[in-house]
Amino acid sequence: MKVLLLSPYDAPSHAYWRRGLCRYLDDWEWTCLTLPARFFSWRVRGNSLTWSQEQRALLTAPYDLLVATSMTDLATLRGLVPQLAHLPTALYFHENQFAYPASAHQHEGVEPQMVSLYAALAADLLLFNSRYNLTTFIAGVAALLAKLPDAVPAGVAEQLAAKSQVLPVPLDTPVQAPLRRSGRIQVVWNHRWEYDKGPELLLAAVAHLPAQLDLQFHIVGQSFRRQPEEFAQLHELLMQRGWLGHWGYVETLEDYRALLRQAHLVLSTAHHDFQGLALLEAVAEGCLPVVPDRLAYPEWFEARWRYASGADETPALCRWLQAFCEGEDEWTPPDVSRLYWQTLGPVYRQTLAALADKGVVDRPDGRL
Repeated sequence: MKVLLLSPYDAPSHAYWRRGLCRYLDDWEWTCLTLPARFFSWRVRGNSLTWSQEQRALLTAPYDLLVATSMTDLATLRGLVPQLAHLPTALYFHENQFAYPASAHQHEGVEPQMVSLYAALAADLLLFNSRYNLTTFIAGVAALLAKLPDAVPAGVAEQLAAKSQVLPVPLDTPVQAPLRRSGRIQVVWNHRWEYDKGPELLLAAVAHLPAQLDLQFHIVGQSFRRQPEEFAQLHELLMQRGWLGHWGYVETLEDYRALLRQAHLVLSTAHHDFQGLALLEAVAEGCLPVVPDRLAYPEWFEARWRYASGADETPALCRWLQAFCEGEDEWTPPDVSRLYWQTLGPVYRQTLAALADKGVVDRPDGRL
């Protein structure tokens, strides 16, 4: 089967999914078009212009299936390249533009939401990496349409929900067994160094934990030239406490996995995680998850791994960490094998093959 895959904002998690898909379904013939994950507003609205003009030969080649991420301006691209309108199309949502936390730094305006709405209407199948992602998207569409002044068709959100399903980004199987943890409690925080990953909660928790705890924090992940001021304060505080471990990006995958295999805990303080891929990877390597009781995390982890959510989550997080540090029980990481490629790969194959087998059909809504 010949598949065209479009990833116009190819951030690390998008690339991880794309490469895994091509590697697992390696008996299919993949043609992948990607664009760098930068200039968000332009990229989301401009990818259809870029590709329709610069990649027309690839776009008009014969394919059996189109798979695109939700950043793709699919409705416009199908209009500019009519051959794509005849392809069965799956739209994959790594995130949605309706559920980002409010901030002065968030992407403003309704246009990214409308692009994803039109793309969802143009696609035949909508795939979401979590139930949380799916429900917040459908609710966001309904809320947006309810604000519009007139000529709003009924049933749009219900139409999208009817062709939606949850299919997480699969995890690579760990290459070796986790090491036995011992000694000083090692905590990994492995997220993008941006406001939506909750650095203020991380800083507050470190500040409120008893200084006598034998802890070491590894603050790793992708950072940028501009980053929240909490990181500088956190670095200074961890230095003062003697709790500073690795700080900054881990250059090699081997070193990163070695760090995860030696850590006791992997921590999320995020305000938004549509799946929590980095944290799930750490759990697969043997870390115990410490996650908020919200976002996508209740889908993956039992209540024992979740600290209580609310207006101020600092006390709940500190109680969880302190209880672990002072406990004597041997804790077993939760099983996340249901999210491995070995488990989810056949579901991807079956789902996408079934869509491709439908071919070009007359659809009840009048589209081809």
